[in-house]
Amino acid sequence: MTDRSRPDLDEATVAALGKLSESLETVEQARGLLYGFHQLTGKADLLLQDAVAGLRDAGHAELAADLERDLVGRNVIADRWTFQLVEDYDANYWSTYRAFDQRARDELSDGARHVFEARMKQRERTAGHPRHEAGPALDG
Repeated sequence: MTDRSRPDLDEATVAALGKLSESLETVEQARGLLYGFHQLTGKADLLLQDAVAGLRDAGHAELAADLERDLVGRNVIADRWTFQLVEDYDANYWSTYRAFDQRARDELSDGARHVFEARMKQRERTAGHPRHEAGPALDG
């Protein structure tokens, strides 16, 4: 297939595939935020450990001990650290979402991605104008 806009597909299918793709992109953004949360929480715990050591060195042993006992290494939600949240999200939501997106594309558009956007590009570009080329054909 050389035309990424897939003129063989009906508008309703292309629109639905476009919404599915957009929803997956939103899930990808959420996943990135979750990884950011994971990394920032881990960094905060390491900084907390430095603060505990500093408080201990400054003679505030009781406060340091309380922080170390009650906050360093604490679960962020019941029985879980952030890496466990990330792993569960990936295994039970993100991977399932991606699999359904792939299935829909395989069944409805021979696996083609971004058909909705390719059609938008065809409508909005100025044919024959520099930097408005249709672009490369689909690979295999």
